[in-house]
Amino acid sequence: MSSKQAPPPLPEPLRVPVADSHTHLDMQDGTVVEGLEKAASVGVTTVIQVGCDLKGSRWAAETAAAHDRVHAAVALHPNEAPRIVHGDPDGWSKQGERAGGATALDDALAEIDRLAALPQVLAVGETGLDHFRTGPEGMAAQERSFRAHIEIAKRHGKTLVIHDREAHADVLRILADEGAPEQTVFHCYSGDAEMAGICAAAGYYMSFAGNVTFKNAQPLRDALTIAPLELILVETDAPFLTPAPYRGRPNAPYLIPVTLRAMADVRGIGEDAMAEAISRNTAHAFGY
Repeated sequence: MSSKQAPPPLPEPLRVPVADSHTHLDMQDGTVVEGLEKAASVGVTTVIQVGCDLKGSRWAAETAAAHDRVHAAVALHPNEAPRIVHGDPDGWSKQGERAGGATALDDALAEIDRLAALPQVLAVGETGLDHFRTGPEGMAAQERSFRAHIEIAKRHGKTLVIHDREAHADVLRILADEGAPEQTVFHCYSGDAEMAGICAAAGYYMSFAGNVTFKNAQPLRDALTIAPLELILVETDAPFLTPAPYRGRPNAPYLIPVTLRAMADVRGIGEDAMAEAISRNTAHAFGY
């Protein structure tokens, strides 16, 4: 295994335990127990396991039921909705929407609705809009799915976890249209300082991932300085977005301390104070 593929070393443990507010254990190497034990050894004692499709959402619910340290979020990822509608698992069909595509999306949403009612499922997400990977022809399906997820979250009293990629204005517009759930989290926050002010005014949580450590991510760091401390979360989005200096290597919940310490530096506060705030915020955001 090359150094670029090798897992990064264990960071120094946090003194104050925290949660990874967004991870994908099903996409990581090793067993769930191994991943949880490795995370706990550095002070990451809770994880939110996030589903992106029906299979992943079922797995999230099952895993959360089996492990006290795991809570589940279930959803169809924004890029999943157009695939379901068009019946094309590898991307967009050039033939347009197939007959029954809308029904297939309705059926999938009904399954997410069923899963969202389970007690170990604390959130509906990641849902939202992705203008980066889905072109204009996919926007209608994404928007319909997003609005349905908002309704499901509100009806079950669950937290909404948002995926927003190059779609800030439309995501905020739909949240305003539908009325956001009481607890709403922008996963892997990607907006600038101005948007952070808008989110803060609305009471939306902003969860920062390892990309806040990247050299070209000054707008994210500017947003972090604007976001109220009581609305800040931390996540890995593992196995993606591994923080510097390990960018490009596999990410996992045990690397949360690297990102958290960078966030504390940006805010000019101690790591314990940042960890205490994040621990408190995550428990409140997800209701555990």
